[in-house]
Amino acid sequence: MAKRPKKTFKRIPKLGGKKGFNTYSGKYAVKYPDKYIGDHKAVTYRSSWEKQAFKYLEEASWVKAWGSEITVIPYLCETDNRQHRYFIDLTIVTEKEEVILVEIKPAIQTKPPSTSNKKRLLTEGLTYIKNQSKWKAAKRVCDKKGWQFQIWTEHHLRSLGCRV
Repeated sequence: MAKRPKKTFKRIPKLGGKKGFNTYSGKYAVKYPDKYIGDHKAVTYRSSWEKQAFKYLEEASWVKAWGSEITVIPYLCETDNRQHRYFIDLTIVTEKEEVILVEIKPAIQTKPPSTSNKKRLLTEGLTYIKNQSKWKAAKRVCDKKGWQFQIWTEHHLRSLGCRV
């Protein structure tokens, strides 16, 4: 009987680090399904910070229920003057029945860009304007409904005891 030739496999390059790929996204296994709003089997985190926030919310005694990307707010983006949909990172219902909408962002994206690199200034400037458009719409909805809108940065997550 003849030996089979060895199969050679080409190494598949890692996708992480390339534009458009987030190496820190994945499915999140909800520990307490009764505390989750929505389908607890289809929870996706889009950053390591979101994953840490999910873990925190599951254990936090002040949180009655929470959900990820379950609140969608239409907004007019000032960069292209078109209508878009903003999927809020977190919707939290407290034990006092208060509703808090949370966006998780790096602190640098919450401030106007300051760089001498023209290409980076343009990219960061457009991101900043787009974020401001989203947040104005979220604040408007929260004001109408008596809800709160919060932006959690790495500093806030650290203050909650999250690893960032």
